[in-house]
Amino acid sequence: MEFKGIVRVVALALVIGGAMTPASAGAQTAAAADQQLREAQAEVARLKQELDAIRAQYDARLTALEQRLAAIAATPVEAAPPPPPAAPSAPAAGSSKVFNPDIAVIGNFLGATGKNANSTQPTFGLNEVETSFQAIVDPYARADFFLSAGPEGLEVEEGFATFNALPGGLLLKVGKLRAQFGKVNTAHTHALPWTDRPLVTRNLVGGDEGISESGVSVSRLLNNSFMFLEATGEAYYGASAVFNSTARSKLAYVGRLRAYRDLTEGTNLDLGGSFAYGPSAAQPEVSIPEAAYSTRLIGFDATFRYRPLRRAIYRRFQARTELVWSQPRSDGAGGETAFGFYGGADYQFARRWYAGGRYDRAAHPFDAALVDNGGSLYLTYWPSEFSQVRGQYRRTNYGDGVTANEFLFQFLFSIGAHGAHVF
Repeated sequence: MEFKGIVRVVALALVIGGAMTPASAGAQTAAAADQQLREAQAEVARLKQELDAIRAQYDARLTALEQRLAAIAATPVEAAPPPPPAAPSAPAAGSSKVFNPDIAVIGNFLGATGKNANSTQPTFGLNEVETSFQAIVDPYARADFFLSAGPEGLEVEEGFATFNALPGGLLLKVGKLRAQFGKVNTAHTHALPWTDRPLVTRNLVGGDEGISESGVSVSRLLNNSFMFLEATGEAYYGASAVFNSTARSKLAYVGRLRAYRDLTEGTNLDLGGSFAYGPSAAQPEVSIPEAAYSTRLIGFDATFRYRPLRRAIYRRFQARTELVWSQPRSDGAGGETAFGFYGGADYQFARRWYAGGRYDRAAHPFDAALVDNGGSLYLTYWPSEFSQVRGQYRRTNYGDGVTANEFLFQFLFSIGAHGAHVF
């Protein structure tokens, strides 16, 4: 039985193998190709129907747009209203200044507490009101006037014309000027870094008024590749606490040589040497009848500045000193030389805050043995460039034995356009 079964299976395999011949396989491949062709034709027909539908939609929209454009074109257009008449224009700023100079008013309110037997300064006082008028005169000159009103009255602190188109690179000033002697004498009161002027200025260079005379000033830059160098020569008709001209031939003369150089991108050094000579206004207590007195002043000043460019509005340091020798003489007889100086520095430690200190020492003219010395500490708050608040503690040991301890406070406030001062 088992043998018969095996024979039947072999016979069935032979029958199946005979059915799978090459002719049968080619018939199946042709049928598959026909099927794919029919499917592709059906897909093409479907896409054609969709394309026809999209085209019909665009035709409808285009027709609608053409109808709307035709309707708009047929509507009459109303004329646009005329533009409103232009308002009369204000005069331009430049033309308005042709006949109007820059005007500024600066108030200097100064107070003092403590004791000082050698001072008459009140507790409160509007120490000074400075009014300035500055403008271009013509293509050849400009004019600057500074009027100062204080407890002593109204006076012309400075009033001069500057001619800057002269041949030879000369700069000429004519009028009443603060003489170019040192640094402090050239500065207006509100531009000082302290509430007061140093002792050396008070004793030897004319006090608060300084050497401020009527005369002429000629200066010229001495060109070179190493530093900024400026030479100045001045002649005045003396009428101050330092010089007093009693005749037209007796004038006061001032000369100054200034050198400036940048040391680095944030530091610079400013040096100056000054000389002044003229008929003396101060005289010894025991004067010689018919004697003529003269005064010779020699000064040296140095200023070092540091201002980092990347933090220029937050940090600044400045150190300065000024030395003055005064030599009074009478009828050719040599007088005693009086010497004085100050030295100090201030530092900006925040955007609106400054702190500093100053040391003073100065003898008196005609009495060099009488020496005043003192020191100050001060703190300044600067809300803006138009106002300033400052407090200063000052201790002074006068040569006559008086010792003063004072606290000075100052409020500065300005309105209007005020030109920059000499750097």
